[in-house]
Amino acid sequence: MTQSVLQSIAAADLPERGQPLAGGIFVTRYWLNGQERALVLLPDEFEGAWGEYGVELKGAGSYSDGEANTRAMAEAGSEIAIKALELGAHIPSCLEGQLVMAAKAEGLVTLREDRWHHLSTQFSAYRAYTMGFEGGWLYHYGKYNERLVRPVRSLILQ
Repeated sequence: MTQSVLQSIAAADLPERGQPLAGGIFVTRYWLNGQERALVLLPDEFEGAWGEYGVELKGAGSYSDGEANTRAMAEAGSEIAIKALELGAHIPSCLEGQLVMAAKAEGLVTLREDRWHHLSTQFSAYRAYTMGFEGGWLYHYGKYNERLVRPVRSLILQ
């Protein structure tokens, strides 16, 4: 069951970057699908496989829309996607992962650097994007690999 969480916020009510917001840390403002949004990094962390190797998921290839990717993954039975949605969050897309990395580089958030993290953007039927937060490396690996997930929320700015 999805938790009831904040879906939008007035731009005037945003805290400074790196400060608490909606159960996590406010990363940055960004535009997605014609709407300005606030990206929030949650403290939760879990691991698992991205999905089924050799199966291309329709709707999971967005470079920017992590929520749409995560919903497509969950519909296909991805345990990590289901877990993220139950938190009222999603797995970051490539864009959202890079925004989180920028916040880390600025000292606004703390991330594990010893393991790769899944992103929700599918590369192919066999691979999905991952990010190494030690140096901000973006790559694609097999979907069957167990990797960490650090979910995010994307709040619409009013």
